[in-house]
Amino acid sequence: MTGNAPAEAKTGSEDRIHPGGRIVVGVDGSASSLSALRRGMRIAERLGCSLVGVTVWEFPQSWPGYVMDGWSPEADAHAIAEQASREVFGPEAPTWYSTVIRNGSAARQLIAESEDAEMLIVGSRGLGGFTGLLLGSVSRSCVEHADCPVLVIHGSEAADRS
Repeated sequence: MTGNAPAEAKTGSEDRIHPGGRIVVGVDGSASSLSALRRGMRIAERLGCSLVGVTVWEFPQSWPGYVMDGWSPEADAHAIAEQASREVFGPEAPTWYSTVIRNGSAARQLIAESEDAEMLIVGSRGLGGFTGLLLGSVSRSCVEHADCPVLVIHGSEAADRS
């Protein structure tokens, strides 16, 4: 047998979340992402991990070089991250929770954040996409390309409470 065993043959500490590790959650303000953040909170609390909510923004592609006066997608991203934190944690987030705001493609940024994470958690569908899709394009890309296990949360807050 060679030293290059398949990933599924590995056992031991490589196949579990390590206490003190980092769990990343995609946060876009949708019901699905809020459910993902709540699930991430429970996992992080139980396993002693830090939790990072990642919100990504970019200028719409149909408006190259044109920005509506006074509108800032970056400011919107900060507001979304802050509102999600308040909704999930209340007025004061725990010390083990932090937010990251990135510019660019949501899928690419989440995949980059997964490089040193124990787990990536995303909602099945965010604010974009088409009703009826099982997975949105961001969650599908994360499942296919992330460097850590990916948990995809389906449904809304009500379904997440069960």
